[in-house]
Amino acid sequence: MAYRSILLVGCGNMAGAMLRGWLSAGLEPSRFTVVDPFLKEAPAGVRALTALPDGERFDAILLGIKPQTLGDVAPQVEPLVSADTVLMSILAGVELAVLGQQFPRARGSVRIMPNLSAALGKSPMAVAESGLDDAGRSAIMDLLAPLGTPEWVDEGEFDLVTALAGSGPAFVYRFIDALSAAATELGLDPDKAGRLAMATVEGASALAASSEHDPGELARRVASPGGVTQAGLDALDQDDALRSLIRQTLRAAQARSAEMAAEARAKS
Repeated sequence: MAYRSILLVGCGNMAGAMLRGWLSAGLEPSRFTVVDPFLKEAPAGVRALTALPDGERFDAILLGIKPQTLGDVAPQVEPLVSADTVLMSILAGVELAVLGQQFPRARGSVRIMPNLSAALGKSPMAVAESGLDDAGRSAIMDLLAPLGTPEWVDEGEFDLVTALAGSGPAFVYRFIDALSAAATELGLDPDKAGRLAMATVEGASALAASSEHDPGELARRVASPGGVTQAGLDALDQDDALRSLIRQTLRAAQARSAEMAAEARAKS
């Protein structure tokens, strides 16, 4: 099956990034309808509405609203859902069971956790589903593939995967900023430090993605015993400082995702 008509309910940063990724990959703009009263301008060829259409049916509906507004928005969207509609959600913390309660007539429900790299076709994506057959699962993978790397996960893993793949870019950005800020504090021109930090992370990421070696091994290969790089790695590794900090970071984000899921269940 193919999703020829796709309704985006809400088109903020994340849904907007997905839409740009689909269009950049060559999907026809006419396949998409966007409903967002705050959207200033839709991409060329995409139908943009300020209110939900009456009496239409869509192959797929993507929920891109704020999670806390689901209870108010769902009753307005539900009349557009038929037994042939797949309901997709990028709402943090909203579980498949909640989607099933809100949209009982849908053919199936799909949770997706992408990040903003979807606009470039570079997003990791955690995907979980309920109600789809093999053909439906395959069609979802085909739809998401232009946005990056979709991967089926157990819904029980979603809170952790959300912390890693969904929130992860923010943590990487903070690391880039820290590299730049530290170099500036040690005497480098701020603009120069920023450019070098950005280029360093970009090159390292590209090499890691294409290398046969894992990142830990790549770090070992860059460092020479007693050398400059090893001195820096020793500082990062002292008392397991870096790994401990990252564990705390992911645990905090994972816990908040679980809290949001509990809040969504309580409201459903």
